[in-house]
Amino acid sequence: MHLMIDKNNFKLTSHLVPSAVGDKAFLQTPFHTPWRTIVISDKATDILASKLILNLNEPSKIADASWIKPMKYVGIWWEMHLDESTWSYAAGANLKLADTDWSSLNPSGKHGATTENTKRYIDFAAKHGLQGVLIEGWNVGWEDWFGNWKEEVFDFVTPYPDFNITELSQYAASKSVELIMHHETSSSATNYERRLDTAFLLMKAYGYDAVKTGYVGRIIPRGEYHDGQWMINHYIHVVNKAADYKIMVNSHESVRPTGLHRTYPNWIAAEAARGNEFNAWSEGNPPDHETILPFTRLMGGPMDYTPGIFQIKRSYYQPDRKEQVHTTLAKQLALYITMYSPLQMAADLPENYEAHLDAFQFIKDVAVDWDDTKIVEAEPGDYISIARLAKGKEEWYLGAITDENARIANLSLNFLDAQKTYIAAIYADAKDAHWEKNPMAYAIEKVLVTNKTTLKINLASGGGAAVSIKPASANDIKQYKSYKSN
Repeated sequence: MHLMIDKNNFKLTSHLVPSAVGDKAFLQTPFHTPWRTIVISDKATDILASKLILNLNEPSKIADASWIKPMKYVGIWWEMHLDESTWSYAAGANLKLADTDWSSLNPSGKHGATTENTKRYIDFAAKHGLQGVLIEGWNVGWEDWFGNWKEEVFDFVTPYPDFNITELSQYAASKSVELIMHHETSSSATNYERRLDTAFLLMKAYGYDAVKTGYVGRIIPRGEYHDGQWMINHYIHVVNKAADYKIMVNSHESVRPTGLHRTYPNWIAAEAARGNEFNAWSEGNPPDHETILPFTRLMGGPMDYTPGIFQIKRSYYQPDRKEQVHTTLAKQLALYITMYSPLQMAADLPENYEAHLDAFQFIKDVAVDWDDTKIVEAEPGDYISIARLAKGKEEWYLGAITDENARIANLSLNFLDAQKTYIAAIYADAKDAHWEKNPMAYAIEKVLVTNKTTLKINLASGGGAAVSIKPASANDIKQYKSYKSN
C-alpha cells in the first residue's frame, strides 16, 4: 500500500498497486489482511525507537536460525558503477543465452568478475577481517540483460570463461572468506522461479550461503509491478525456498520491507530505496537523503545502503565526470550506525581503503549486530544521532549525520556504565570539510570519556561523525586525556 499525498487539502489516500489486469488483490477465503500502521509522536526520537511495525509481523517461520550470520563484505560492484570495469564479458549485445559458445567470444578486456580480480578482493577481505565477498557479473547473460523485457536472459549457473568457480570457492575457503552469489533476474521473475532450485543447488555445491538478488527493469509476468501482490508473493517464495537450502537473501530493487524479516530472518537485508549507487551515475542523493530514510524506508526493516565510499568524486577516475557522493567521508562512516543492516558493505574499491587505513579502521571495528540502540537526537530531514551496543560485547558505536547545514551534534554518553572509564575514537569532519568543496577532509582523535560526558562535535555541511567507545585499559588511561569540548 502507498499513501498518496494531497498537500492542498491535507489528505492521505491509500493506493494499492494493481495487478496486470487492474485488480488490487486476489483473495481466497479464509484470508487475513496485513496490518496498516501509523506511528505518531511529537518526538522524532520516539518514531525511530518504535518496534511497532516489526512486532506486528508473525514470529519466525525458521525454527533453527543459527545458520543466519550477520557480516561485513566487500565486492566486485562499485567499480562497474564507475565504468572502471563491466558486468559483461564480451563486446556487443544481443547474444543468446541458450546457444552461445561463450568460450569462442572475444572478451572486451574490461570484465570485472575475473578469477584474478576476485582473488584480489578475497585477499583484501581476509587481510582486514571482513567476512564476505560479493561477485557481480560472474555469470553469462550480461551482454543483453537491460531494458529488453526478455523472458530468459540468465540461467544463474553458467560462469563466464574467465571466472573459475571451483578454484575461487577453494581459494576463498582457504582464506576463511564467504563468497556471496549474485542473481540479477532482469525482473524476469518467472524465469527465476523456474530456475531457483538449480541455482540454489549450485550455490550450496560451491559453498555460497548468501545471495544478492536484483530486479532491474520491467517485471515479467508482463504488466505486473515490483510492489504488486504477485511480486510480493514472489519475494516471499524466494526467501522461503532459500531457507530450505539455508541461504540468506539480500534483495535489491525489491519491495520495501514491512517487518517481514521477523517472520523470514534469512531475508537479511534489502535495498528497496535509492542507495549509494545512485551517486555514481546520476544527480545523486542530496545531503538530507540519509536523514530521511530512517523515518521512511528503514522503519520497515534493514537496508543494504552500501555505505563506506571514501573516494567521493567521480572525477578522480574520469576527469570530465561531475557526479559525486553528496556526503563527507566521515559521514560515510557514520552511516554504518544510522542505517541499520546486519549485512553491511564496505562499498569502495580496496585501493581507496588502503589509501586511508586510519579511517578504514572504523569500518573494520564497527559491529553489524546489536544488543541495544539509543536514539540520541533526531529530526527528519535535518540530523540523526544514534548509539548502538555491539552484540555480546561492551562496545558502543555512535553515528551522527546532518543535512546540507553544518551544525554541532550534542551527544550525551549517559548510556555508559557509571562505574567505568572508556576510550573513545572520534572520526569527525575536519574544520574545513564540506560535502561538495572538501569532502574527504577528516580528523581522528582518541579521548577518555565517562557516562557524564557530552560530546560536542562539529558536523560539516553534508557531514557526520562516527565514534567507537570501548572500556579503557590501564594503558589507555595513562596515554590519553579526558575529553574536553572545544
